Amino acid sequence: MTERKTKVDRSHSLPIIRQCEVLAVSRSSAYRAPAGVSNPDIDLMRKLDELHLKHPFKGSRRLRDDLWDVHGLQVNRKRVQRLMRVMGIRALYPGARTTRPNKQHKVYPYLLRDLEIDRSNQVWCTDITYIPMRKGFLYLVAVMDWHSRKVLSWRLSNSLDTAPCIEALDEAVANYGTPDIFNSDQGCQFTSEDFTGALKAHGIQISMDGKGRWMDNVFIERLWRSLKYEEVYLKAYDTVAHAQQSIGAWMNFYNQDRRHASLGRMTPDQVYYDLPSGLPLAA
Repeated sequence: MTERKTKVDRSHSLPIIRQCEVLAVSRSSAYRAPAGVSNPDIDLMRKLDELHLKHPFKGSRRLRDDLWDVHGLQVNRKRVQRLMRVMGIRALYPGARTTRPNKQHKVYPYLLRDLEIDRSNQVWCTDITYIPMRKGFLYLVAVMDWHSRKVLSWRLSNSLDTAPCIEALDEAVANYGTPDIFNSDQGCQFTSEDFTGALKAHGIQISMDGKGRWMDNVFIERLWRSLKYEEVYLKAYDTVAHAQQSIGAWMNFYNQDRRHASLGRMTPDQVYYDLPSGLPLAA
């Protein structure tokens, strides 16, 4: 079921108070425009993103301490927690409170433990990451083939909604067929009925990481690290179009030209399409 969108129309002849009653939204929220993210917060979010990427097991307390140790910034822990929620990041360590799924959504078991993954389209995986810009930020979702590490599709969005995740899934299926298994974390976007329903409609088995087990989806975590250190952190995107074009160019480079030691010095495209590496045998 698609989530219902509610929005007060200030130009409508119906009074705002009546619109709030019809839409079942708070009257106070309709009169007060939501506050945007300030420039100091955007700068702080970028620093938090770099620290989190380097040490994903650190929570708000230790990230607060790192802000002081690395950047000399004295920041309240509540502010760090608030910005981590905006960014959609959390500490990744074993424990009962490492993920924040929607408790009403079904969580599926992890199917990849002890599974030999030796061919393309056997297992796909997905994840969402935060992308800083010069003035603002975006979220990036990608679908990756586990065996070859090839990025099959991706979407940029200004919110942590389910829709871009489904769009990326649909594009990957349209271009590459369907995998046997699709693996994700327990984020509410991936446990939602809309997303799991799309997987079931294609006859795909659903697998989800254990709580706090970032290693269960390690290859896409490595993709984020490479993308950010080789592309995102080197640039300050001015517009969404700039980010789209620049990240798209890097994704093409990653798939077509970036060789992986773990893939026998082959590129993701070479492994996915079972192409020769083009390297001398004795190299």
